[in-house]
Amino acid sequence: MRGGGTAGESLRVVARGILADSRAAIEDNTRSGAAAVHDFRKGMKRWRALLRLLEPYVGEPGRKVRLDARDLARQLAGPRDAQSALDGLNDTLKHSAKFSRRSLHTLRDRIDELRKQAESNSLNPKKRSRMIGYVRRALRVVDRWPLGRIGFDDVAERLTQTYRRARGMIPEKWPDASADDLHELRRRVIEHRHQMELIEPLWPRLGKVWVEEAQRLRDRLGRYQDLVVLMQMTAPHQPLAPWRSKLAAPIAERQGVHLAVAARLSGRLFAERPKAFRRRLQAIWKAGAHRAD
Repeated sequence: MRGGGTAGESLRVVARGILADSRAAIEDNTRSGAAAVHDFRKGMKRWRALLRLLEPYVGEPGRKVRLDARDLARQLAGPRDAQSALDGLNDTLKHSAKFSRRSLHTLRDRIDELRKQAESNSLNPKKRSRMIGYVRRALRVVDRWPLGRIGFDDVAERLTQTYRRARGMIPEKWPDASADDLHELRRRVIEHRHQMELIEPLWPRLGKVWVEEAQRLRDRLGRYQDLVVLMQMTAPHQPLAPWRSKLAAPIAERQGVHLAVAARLSGRLFAERPKAFRRRLQAIWKAGAHRAD
């Protein structure tokens, strides 16, 4: 998004670009199903963040395509859950000396088998057709969006609401936060990170740093979530149940490390009050418009 143009029409261009990239990921037959699904799900996260931003202006059709995108992403989450557990295991084992080499191989092989099974079912022709059909429908909706009158003040207000929502979810006491609350915080941080990419061209130096900081926070919360998924696999009758007693303590230790870093990152990223954040956005837009003139 550039200063000096119409904010609404700039966002329409962004929307088409996100959907085109998502469709290209699915239609590329040279890529593995797992890689295609991974990139499609990444695209849908950006797409849903944009739809949240535009929700007051795109009405019920916009809300419906956002909910449909959410449901579609959930249907494709199988390989991601197995990969999360594997990432969490690698994180845990890297900092623990409790396991023999044989146990390490057995643990990794068991989760990797689950991942491969999930990937084998990740992108069959029916799913591929459903995903392409969704993108086609979404593009038709985008073409009908009444965005011509949206100004940057409207965009700044919506960006501020996302910022406020994420900031309000920061725990007062991080060790006491539930896994569900931290998962929801991560979702809000992802939304904020993608929305801030829209104005990064107006704010090249500091904007890049902001987006990178949001990504670091997202990654730390993601590593915590990987460990949650891993711990769930150690529950009774789950694939890693025999290793629960050995895994529980190192998992908890690594979770504590990630939360400590996340607390520091969130303190920096969300230091400003929402009104001050909004004023900053408006100043950036005006400076960008001035440069464009």
